[in-house]
Amino acid sequence: MISATTHVPASETDTTARGPLSLLILSAIKWLILSGLLSVIATIQLHKPSFLADCPLFTYGHIQALQETVFIYGWAANASFAVALWLLGRLSDAPLRGLGLLTVGTIFWNVGVTGGAIFILFGEATSIPFLQMPVYVHPLLLVSYAAIATPGVLAWTGRSTRATFATQWYAVAALFLFPWLYSVAQVMLLDAPVRGVTQAVVSAWFSSNLVSLWLLPIALAAAYYLVPKLSGRTLNNYHYAPHGFWTLIFFAAWNGARHLVGGPVPAWIPTLAIVSTALLLFHYLVIALNLRAGLTGGHGSNVLGFISLGLLAYLLGGVADVVFSFQHFAALIQFTYFPIAQLKLALLGAFSFPIFGALYYIVPRITGTAWPSAGLIRAHFGLSILGLVVTVASLAGAGWVQGQGLSEAGTSFVVIAARTKPWLMAATTGEGLLLLASLALGVNFIRLHAAACIGLVRSTIAMEGAAS
Repeated sequence: MISATTHVPASETDTTARGPLSLLILSAIKWLILSGLLSVIATIQLHKPSFLADCPLFTYGHIQALQETVFIYGWAANASFAVALWLLGRLSDAPLRGLGLLTVGTIFWNVGVTGGAIFILFGEATSIPFLQMPVYVHPLLLVSYAAIATPGVLAWTGRSTRATFATQWYAVAALFLFPWLYSVAQVMLLDAPVRGVTQAVVSAWFSSNLVSLWLLPIALAAAYYLVPKLSGRTLNNYHYAPHGFWTLIFFAAWNGARHLVGGPVPAWIPTLAIVSTALLLFHYLVIALNLRAGLTGGHGSNVLGFISLGLLAYLLGGVADVVFSFQHFAALIQFTYFPIAQLKLALLGAFSFPIFGALYYIVPRITGTAWPSAGLIRAHFGLSILGLVVTVASLAGAGWVQGQGLSEAGTSFVVIAARTKPWLMAATTGEGLLLLASLALGVNFIRLHAAACIGLVRSTIAMEGAAS
């Protein structure tokens, strides 16, 4: 169990990077809270269109695009940077280098995201999923990313041993794959856009891979590092880990087009995506075998509890992707709320839960101060679980009801909207619980840094007194 009072010693590797990593984490939590608030507003507007209808800035289109952007490039990006860099620094057995670049890159990344969010609010969204910010924002983000990733690359190339671990594979792969995915999508969809149905193919490829090959590998990297450390058990069947890693890298890149089943694209494209999705079952089997110690429960640790639930969401989401990509189910749920439920399970569950666990482990080590409130940690844990279950189950139920109605030729859209309204109201409740969970994390983080600053001031005064 994470203690609210026990002092946590910080190593030299942690203290040298305290400032930049704390800035990344603070930025991430700020965007997470804003994203939660926007999610509540957007979900309310799904079942009550009159909500904020008199304000043109807060239409559903603006709010949904804004929420998606601040979650991906605000919360998920900043948190991923912090976790990946800390893990690579720890496993390199040396302090992180290039911290000045990291600080500058972090500032300009968040300036870019802030500017992009403002432009979206005023109607300049691109309408491309996960690429909503205007075209002139993206070069700044790419340059900022290069600065942020530099310490991670230096930690990887300057590691003290030739041997590597699964944590490093997933973290380094994510660091290198993001600029490739992002720049290709920017050129093919915004700078020199391809024509016709190719746009839909590229868009599906990008949005799927941004989650599968950038965000989720960081969550897996955290799980591979923390599960054996916190459970006190070696990883089972670890010799299969390279096969699971390369299966993800090779096959996840092809599964985005499964959402285009029945669309105006050559039939082989979604078929290839469905086959690739099915082949990823081997990757999920390896993860289940390797990290079985993390799947059996928290063992009294909130950190391991978060990771355990994140792994369960990852495996459940992977199996659901396979099952519901087949044409029989796709014909029913493809253009409903059901895919949104699957995306929520991936982003809020499979990604965010392991990252929460990693932050609860990392922050006391880079500050040398324990979390001040165990009650807020438990509140965050409980509200997050309840909010995730309610949100995903409600959206999945709404999608299923919506799909059934759309398949009946005599059912009007008014009737379908009435049938889905109770489900969407429940989803709003779930989003509200997730917002409260984010606030609990934010308050605890601010209190921890306040305590760390007070401790630093007292230590300085004591040193000055001793010197005099």
